[in-house]
Amino acid sequence: MDAPESGRSTIPIPHARPRTDFDAVIVGAGLIGLAAAWRAAQRGLRVALTDPEPGSGASHVAAGMLAPVTEAHYGEERLLRLNLASAARYPGFVAELEDVAGTPTGYATHGTLAVAFDTGDRAMLADLAAFHRRLGLASEPMTGRECRVREPLLSPDVQSGLFVPGDHQVDNRLLLAALLTAIAREHIALYRERAAELVVTHDVATGVRLADGQTLHADHVVLAAGCHSTSLPGLPSGVLPPIRPVKGQILRLSVPAGAAPFLNRAVRGVVRGRQVYLVPREHGELVVGATVEEQGFDTQVTAGGVYELLRAAHGLVPGVGELPLTEVRAGLRPGSPDNAPILGPTDLPGLIAATGHFRNGVLLTPITADVIAETLATGQPPQTAEGFEPQRFSEKAALT
Repeated sequence: MDAPESGRSTIPIPHARPRTDFDAVIVGAGLIGLAAAWRAAQRGLRVALTDPEPGSGASHVAAGMLAPVTEAHYGEERLLRLNLASAARYPGFVAELEDVAGTPTGYATHGTLAVAFDTGDRAMLADLAAFHRRLGLASEPMTGRECRVREPLLSPDVQSGLFVPGDHQVDNRLLLAALLTAIAREHIALYRERAAELVVTHDVATGVRLADGQTLHADHVVLAAGCHSTSLPGLPSGVLPPIRPVKGQILRLSVPAGAAPFLNRAVRGVVRGRQVYLVPREHGELVVGATVEEQGFDTQVTAGGVYELLRAAHGLVPGVGELPLTEVRAGLRPGSPDNAPILGPTDLPGLIAATGHFRNGVLLTPITADVIAETLATGQPPQTAEGFEPQRFSEKAALT
């Protein structure tokens, strides 16, 4: 054993952290986890990811809509600002990613058309348009006829619409593939194992124990496992609020090769009070979704869910009935108590949250990645994350 250097104390430091293998271990390799790892590695950090099936969760099932305006809801103005900020980062984000990965992401900027089917739906859409005007958001009211000029296959029963030029789309599966390539090129360690336990040493998160028994020691642990984030064994009670799974059933149909485009852009509709969206892909796929079901961790596809989606889609675009049905899936959105993301350091030192994105996980991928990378690199989340800290729930509880 080498002798200690002159003048350096040999007395052990109480509660010293073990030597770490990584600056950060990220639990979860969906879009959020992959993008955060990529951005953190670009800042020179040693990063590891752990996920038994990278890219297979809600990120894989999603439709890829980037719709901060048509997804705007009353009382969620703070979330709207975050959504808009992330949407503004998307062009640069995908351009850089496509350059690194050498593959497309399916990012398209054709806008989104929201349409109404009957008188009640028309009133809901008019109310949404008024909300947009009050917030200064760009959306253009249209008659039913004007809607059909843009999308000729729309039903003659469509009464009105709202064109939103700034609501775009991306192919979430191509985006996942590009991110997996990017992290490989950054030499980010990817462990295809389940995180079995959060390791906490002297009230500090110091790593993750994997299902195969291996322990990954790290200066920080980032929880980015969607609705499974708060069920990680070893997570102390009260550090994070419960993240609930919100089931969404979604369909994929195929447009015949060589046929004219079925739709030119994403179409969102309200059909007799039921919301549905249809998202076309350049390679001929049409994505139809999605139900919103509070059913726990159930991912079983149901006949009723498929029927309701197809009925609503057929009401908007009757030609849907002629398309082959190629895939039916159900995914679980991670919903926080206020349906907004949970971003940044928790009350457990060393533990950082990147979860609770609910409907907006694909949309919020660029800004979440930047927030987590900045937090890991500097110790402080950027101002863009203000209002989405994990502590907001305990503060509300204290006030009540």
